Parts: sequence; structure tokens; C-alpha cells
Amino acid sequence: MSSDRAFLQAEILKLKKQKRAIILSHNYQRDEVQDIADFVGDSLELSRTAATIDCDVIVFAGVNFMAESASILSPDKMVLLTEIDAVCPMADMIRVDSPRPVRKHFPGFDTPPSFVYPPEFTLRAIKNRYPKVPVVTYVNTTADVKAESDICCTSANVVKVIESLPDERVICIPDKNLALWAARNTKKEVIAWDGFCHVHERVTPEDVKKARTERPEALLMAHPECRLEILLMADHVTSTSGMLRFANSSSAKEFIVGTEIGLLYRLRKENSDKVFYPLRKDMICPNMKKTTLKSVFRALKENNYLIKVPEEIRVPAKKALDRMLEIK
Repeated sequence: MSSDRAFLQAEILKLKKQKRAIILSHNYQRDEVQDIADFVGDSLELSRTAATIDCDVIVFAGVNFMAESASILSPDKMVLLTEIDAVCPMADMIRVDSPRPVRKHFPGFDTPPSFVYPPEFTLRAIKNRYPKVPVVTYVNTTADVKAESDICCTSANVVKVIESLPDERVICIPDKNLALWAARNTKKEVIAWDGFCHVHERVTPEDVKKARTERPEALLMAHPECRLEILLMADHVTSTSGMLRFANSSSAKEFIVGTEIGLLYRLRKENSDKVFYPLRKDMICPNMKKTTLKSVFRALKENNYLIKVPEEIRVPAKKALDRMLEIK
């Protein structure tokens, strides 16, 4: 360990104690960030955990919507996002009123760098097109979108959430791949939004064939944000936390991991007797990798970047989350 890293770790621990803070790290964060965190996991799982902890400050090493979820569930705590420009491109593909521009080019896609969705690509527009059809919103969305929704879902419980509703059709936003996976596993009609995660969307059937040829003994785990054709080729489809549980309980010794490569660190750490391979080596989310130990140190030292969801958004957004959490 370098002297700089050791110094930062020591300073972070000192500041954390002084400020009664906890550090949350998403599974996709850098190794060094996961190591300094109090809790590592999925976004909503982390926010729910933080709400039960006696602390004053929550430092969230993730992207913007994750820190918003922590603010929604812990309104009396200071929530700090480690890098203010760490955003989720998929969450940026939907907004309540005016179209949200996709500001960055995604390598390997034809999407122009300055592509802007047409006016009909807003949540209220699709609600007007399908009146009285409930909106099921993936937790990977901003707080204002959650507030405009009927109920939230995760990648693990989307089918269960849809099945809990009395309606025969639902609107599922913003990930088209998650919506298509849900549609395959329910008899209800699922109206899908045309959003996607560029990390998972880039995987092709050829990638799966290549990985299986190179690792014939390995089981393929795929995240529901991958394309449906990829999910149908997988041995197990699940969230990042689901992958951790599956790898731990499986008798298999080799796994191909179809999600952001940050999860490999925790998979290997918790399963030292097993081997894990990335489905594609470029399954990297640049926004998740913006946070470093320096980011965590700065957040604690300077109390930035503060994320506070206004009450008029927080209250209805929490209702959408609570409706999901009430499902048994």
C-alpha cells in the first residue's frame, strides 16, 4: 500500500469518527473505495441500511440518484455525494417535463454526442398517452421521476412489483431491457420506455459465445439491464446482490460475470476458492469510477457535495418506494 493511500485512509477514518459519518459504496466502485466503506451493496439496499444507522452524515460513493435515494429515506441526515458530476446516463434518459439530453457519446453506439430526445420523451407525455396506466419506475431514476410514479421497483423485484398491481398493463421506465425481461415473465402488458444502460446494452450474443468458448465450465450470470437476447442465453439472471448470493451458494467454481466489472472485486473477495471472468472487459461505467479515496476525503473534510431532496419531491418519491417495500 502506498504512503498516500495509507494517509488518506487514516484521515478518512479520523474524519468519519469526528463527524459521526458512514460511508456507502456501490458494488461498481473502485476497489479502494469499497475497502474504505462501511457498507457495500446495491443502491437502494445501501440507502435502506443507512436509514437504520445512528449517524449524522452519509457519504455516498455512487451516482446522483443513489444519493437522492439516501436523502429520501434519511431526510434528517446530511447526505454527501463524493463526485457531483457522477451521474447515471440511463437515469438521464427520462425526465418529468422537458426532454433530458444525452450529453455524452457512448462508445460502440450510433447515438450522436448531442442527441436530444423529442418532446414526447417525457414521463408526463407517456402518462397522458396511457391515462390511468400505473407507472412502475426503476430505482435507477432521479427523485423527481420517482415522485411522479406510482411505485418503484428494483432489478430483482420488477416482476413481483408488476404482479402486485391489479392493472392488466403497466408502464415500465426507464430501462427497456428490464421492461422486456419483466414482460417475458408476466402475462400483463408492459409498455417499455426506450432507455438503457450503455454498460449492459453493449453486450452482444457474439460476446456470450466467445466467453462460453473460452470458459466452457463457467456459469454465466447476467444483469437484467442486458438485452433480452443475452438474458435468454444466461444461466442465471439477477441483480448485483443476487450475483453475490448465487456465486456464494453455487457449487460451480467458475463464473462469467455479465455486469459492470467493479462487482468482480467483491465476488473474488468473498469467494476466494472460485474464479470470475468479465463477460466483456470494457463493461466499465466511467461515472462509477470517478470516485477515488481523495473524493471520499474531500467530501468528509469540506461537506460536499450536499444532496438534499426538497420535501415536495421527497414525500411522493418516498411513497413510491414505500409501496414497493410493502409488497411481501
